[in-house]
Amino acid sequence: MSAWLLPDHIADVLPAEARHLEDLRRCLLETARRYGYELVMPPLIEHLDSLLTGTGEALELQTFKLVDQLSGRTLGLRADTTPQVARIDAHLLNRAGVTRLCYCAPVVHTRATATSGSRELLQFGAEIYGHAGLEADLEVLELALDALRAAGVRRLSVDLGDVRVVDAVLHGCAVAPPVLSRLHAALAAKDEATLAELAAGLPPLVRARLLALPRLYGGPEVLAAAAAQLGDAPGLEQALGDLRRLANQLTQRDPDVAVTFDLADLRGYAYYTGVRYAILSADSGQGEEIARGGRYDEVGAVFGRRRPAAGFSLDLRQLVRGLPAPALRPAIRAPWRHDPALRAAIARLRAQGETVVCVLPGHEHEVDEFACDRELIEHQGEWVVAPRPRAA
Repeated sequence: MSAWLLPDHIADVLPAEARHLEDLRRCLLETARRYGYELVMPPLIEHLDSLLTGTGEALELQTFKLVDQLSGRTLGLRADTTPQVARIDAHLLNRAGVTRLCYCAPVVHTRATATSGSRELLQFGAEIYGHAGLEADLEVLELALDALRAAGVRRLSVDLGDVRVVDAVLHGCAVAPPVLSRLHAALAAKDEATLAELAAGLPPLVRARLLALPRLYGGPEVLAAAAAQLGDAPGLEQALGDLRRLANQLTQRDPDVAVTFDLADLRGYAYYTGVRYAILSADSGQGEEIARGGRYDEVGAVFGRRRPAAGFSLDLRQLVRGLPAPALRPAIRAPWRHDPALRAAIARLRAQGETVVCVLPGHEHEVDEFACDRELIEHQGEWVVAPRPRAA
């Protein structure tokens, strides 16, 4: 095998895409800053038990593992940043009130997912700790939508759900964790045959309610249908009420954003405890999911602080693939000479924020990643910037 071949689903990022990614990274972090979110940079690698604590089997299977040559302990490459941010909130910041944090950093998966197609993602996310009310859920959802708009995504829709709906349906039933995991997977896939098989041993009322869930998706009518079909399941009224209020407030703020509901969708990591949502883009015509988030109040409990928490994340590499390539950046073309006046002029322009590309001898006709619409020319003994003639 050639030494230069990369592992499957791992790729280099070449100049055009790298420039686009960096522009988006700065854009999204700036949007988060305007909401009051502080940037944190957790390490790519840390002890495995810290990375996986409380996150469930899905994240464990996606995490690369290795042995620390210093301590002999097992380390992991992070597959998701939320547990690390929860640790930072719990132990390093330890603030009494609300904490708003954001991040943008690589995560690595053992297997590529259908949405990303890659095992190395550039994950951007924002999280708010310390407020249990629906205001926090709405804030991070609004931030997600504004960040995506700032990135250039226009046709957005939000699909809402709540893990408490399924919890309410299963209330009082002792379901073994492996079976519960399979139930969640069958619900998310709307696999009614598997769901019926797994629910065969449950009480008739619970089984009937469970089998109704895969059909409870669509517009606002879904909430009324759920109230009618799922009856007085404990906690159901609170969950449906929160979804209704969140949808109403979101629609008032963003009338152009379509809001739908899917009460069986439990995709995502196991730490979600309440409202969850997926943000989709219709720009490609496929309704592709480009961000996911929700409430996860238990995520910090394993670090000694049971704090309310809500947030979202997205993959910048996936986002870039769905956006048109940006125009080349304007630049100034300059000759290469050992001329102190020329070197001083180039340095002065760069200090002013201009991109100056020096043309090395013999490379006058090469194309690069910049649109050199001006050039540095010598005029009456001075180096001045002049418009560059357009090619015929």
